[in-house]
Amino acid sequence: MMQIADHFTLLSMRRESELESGQSSAREELGGKAHGLLAVHQTLIDLDHSSFPEIKIDIPRLTVLGTSIFDAFMQRNNLNEIVLAGLPDARVANAFQRADMPFEILGRLRALSDAWTTPLAVRSSGFLEDTTKNPFAGVYLTKMIPNNQPDADSRFARLVEAIKFVWASTYFKIARDYCETTGLDIRSEKMAVILQEVIGRRHHDRFYPELSGVARSYNYYPVKPAKPQDGVVNLALGLGKTIVDGGRCWFFTPAFPEMPPPYNSTDDLLKETQTEFWMINMGDPPEFNPIKETEFLQQENLLAAEEDGTLQYLASTYDPQSERLTSGTAAFGVRALTFAPLLQTRQIPFISLIKKLLANCEARLGSPVEIEFAMTFDPLRFGFLQVRPMVVPSGEFEIPPEEMDGPAVLVSSETVLGNGVIEDIRDVVYVIPDRFDLKVTRQIGEELAFHNRTLLDENRKYLLIVFGRLGTEDPWLGIPVNWGQICAASVILEATRENVRVELSQGSHYFHNIINLGVKHFSLPFSSPHRIDWDWLQKQPVVNSLHYTRHVRLEKNLIVKVDGRCGWGTILHSRIS
Repeated sequence: MMQIADHFTLLSMRRESELESGQSSAREELGGKAHGLLAVHQTLIDLDHSSFPEIKIDIPRLTVLGTSIFDAFMQRNNLNEIVLAGLPDARVANAFQRADMPFEILGRLRALSDAWTTPLAVRSSGFLEDTTKNPFAGVYLTKMIPNNQPDADSRFARLVEAIKFVWASTYFKIARDYCETTGLDIRSEKMAVILQEVIGRRHHDRFYPELSGVARSYNYYPVKPAKPQDGVVNLALGLGKTIVDGGRCWFFTPAFPEMPPPYNSTDDLLKETQTEFWMINMGDPPEFNPIKETEFLQQENLLAAEEDGTLQYLASTYDPQSERLTSGTAAFGVRALTFAPLLQTRQIPFISLIKKLLANCEARLGSPVEIEFAMTFDPLRFGFLQVRPMVVPSGEFEIPPEEMDGPAVLVSSETVLGNGVIEDIRDVVYVIPDRFDLKVTRQIGEELAFHNRTLLDENRKYLLIVFGRLGTEDPWLGIPVNWGQICAASVILEATRENVRVELSQGSHYFHNIINLGVKHFSLPFSSPHRIDWDWLQKQPVVNSLHYTRHVRLEKNLIVKVDGRCGWGTILHSRIS
């Protein structure tokens, strides 16, 4: 086992002398995600900790199972033919569970299992992960285990099962479709696995951090007076799964943390803010299911957090008599996760820490960055979990005002991500407006996956039009699809309706892939003066019409134009003379 930095160890099939001499570099063994963490390790060491003396700032200790172990596992169990046969995910996962771990590393892995008795996150770290050109955010899976079984054999068995599950996710359908869309060869992927301490505290049978967050040094949707370079931060109670899965969370701009929240009323705020959180179940073991990502995870409501005493820095209290929110939890009343005690009272130098980390990581990577983190408040600890480079709009392209409206316009928006022109799209997949209902979003997601698969097989790009937040795990916010189910879309339009008003979660894995893959993303709020030309669209030739969705193929290509500097975009169904 090779020590490569404080709290970083590498478990490999190769000898340490080989790794240190450069015959096979430690970088190749680590994979993308772990290498990114190692790259910013020195940044955290160089941080001026005197400005934050009361906060322990670190990367949670981790061990990386190198890619050579993955290679040996695949070869010795003859798994290559199985994973390339296009089998359902469950069959792939079960085949991996039945396979044997390389015997050379069992002793060292068992020693790790015996030494660690706190909850662990078993995370992917593939060669292809966390690159700017082809990011794999949310494509591979993470499994968290409580690691608290009373006997060492059980703890070791759960750890091995989790490692095999993460390895198997390399070849799940979402990964295969993603590689097909981006022109990558999945056979070239090699998967390292990170075993990492979970930041958090135990409360009865629950283990979770009080705060999880995703911070970005560039904000694609700034609200004046904020500018894109001011960044944006998403916050949630509990495990960060809430944020990266596109769930309900809070967001703010570090330069203006006290800006009023984007809700029309206190009643809207109480309905739309986070009311449930993810945690690791430390109690009675669940039903045995080693191929389920959330086998040891549960969701709880805010009453459980109130019982645990974890809302002190996160919640405000609603007084129904005055119809006002008060920062903190001293008063009796309904709690709302506004994070006001953390953002407004400045009892903890959280905002200055976030600004400093974003600036330092940006300087280190040479580009805007996204970081994931978790915190506890007793003791005060900031755990740095991940860093990724970001892509920002570049070049100059201007849309004349007359192209934003008129008979040739299918839709326009003043909130668009991307930059440039696309003129090779003739297919449109859309949710039929009259049949959309939040109660059936899972069924809608299944239909979208069908259309995507068809167009992917035909190598055809398309425009996707949906309602609500796409890519969320919460069906009451929008359509719960993973990236592989809509990955052939080159342009995506998220529209809102009177009963569906949600913000796009900039911290989600789905959002990260949209940006870094160059997908043009149109957001059409209900308050926008622009509208979709449904009359024209519904007259187009139908290729396939399902119950909730429809695929049409146009006689002429669409013209998609996006001005990345001002965030304007328009989609024309005919040229303006």
